Amino acid sequence: SMMASGTQQRQAAMSTRFGQSLLLLSLFAAAGAEVFFQEDFDDGKWESRWVKSKFKSSDEGPWELSAGKNYGDANNKGIKTMTDYRWYDISAKTPSFNNKGKKLVLQYTVKHEQNLDCGGGYIKLAPMSDQAKWGGDSEYSIMFGPDICGYSTKKVHVIFTYKGKNHLIKKEIKPETDELTHIYTLILNPDNTYEVQIDLNKVESGSLLEDWDMLPPKKIKDPKSFKPDDWDENEEIDDPNDKKPEGWDDIPKQIVDPDAKKPDDWDDESDGEWEPPMIDNPKYQGEWKAKRIKNPAYKGKWEAPEIDNPDFVDDPELYHVVKDNGLVGFELWQ
Repeated sequence: SMMASGTQQRQAAMSTRFGQSLLLLSLFAAAGAEVFFQEDFDDGKWESRWVKSKFKSSDEGPWELSAGKNYGDANNKGIKTMTDYRWYDISAKTPSFNNKGKKLVLQYTVKHEQNLDCGGGYIKLAPMSDQAKWGGDSEYSIMFGPDICGYSTKKVHVIFTYKGKNHLIKKEIKPETDELTHIYTLILNPDNTYEVQIDLNKVESGSLLEDWDMLPPKKIKDPKSFKPDDWDENEEIDDPNDKKPEGWDDIPKQIVDPDAKKPDDWDDESDGEWEPPMIDNPKYQGEWKAKRIKNPAYKGKWEAPEIDNPDFVDDPELYHVVKDNGLVGFELWQ
């Protein structure tokens, strides 16, 4: 199960925290360190701010305020998911904001207090919508967090909605998989770069243009270019100077067993004419093949030359995915 709680870093933030899995969220803009939202679940009024969705109806699981099984401070609590094999969708309203021209930081903690077999703990930023129906089908701008399922799926999702489509990061970011509390941080910069941190240590960073497919590629293979007829892609060829030895094909694959003898009780009249069995010929060398040598005409694997993609249009505001935020929410499976 899962628990979320909030924190304040050196810069302003939006934050929240979770319990049998523990989650912590922070969201802030670096310019002026403006805090858009922070949640610590420490005033006894969290249920007045957070709306439990009925998106999955009876399959929605219950939440409770808890410090979890293991803690350093019994008063440091968060909301905790309580039942296995349930969906958990919950959201809170934020002031209206966007990230144009600002460094945006989204941060939360999560603690999976059970040996997690399959589950996820994603935080989402989303425009305002009906919170009673908010869930996996609802529109969002950013989805961020760990996804763990069996041995094959262990990744941190970083998904942006751009021009109506959800775009997943192309890089693999490994999450923490133990039962301790970990801080996940996403930093989105106005120069179209990003950084992902786990426990305040950078684990990935780079370019929004290169690490997502939000825009078509700058370069493409020239569709009008074709491999020349005389282009040789064969690395090796038969040695033209290697000749088949004389008599090679005259050696039979099998021969009569020279050690076979007609049984003493063999009767040609009743048993038919005796024929010795055949055995593999130890002198037979198989089908002759010429030796292989490097091809002097080899030109390598042909590839079409790259040209500028006529469909590529740069977007200096690729980072500006949060247009008019109204909700922050957690979408979980346990």
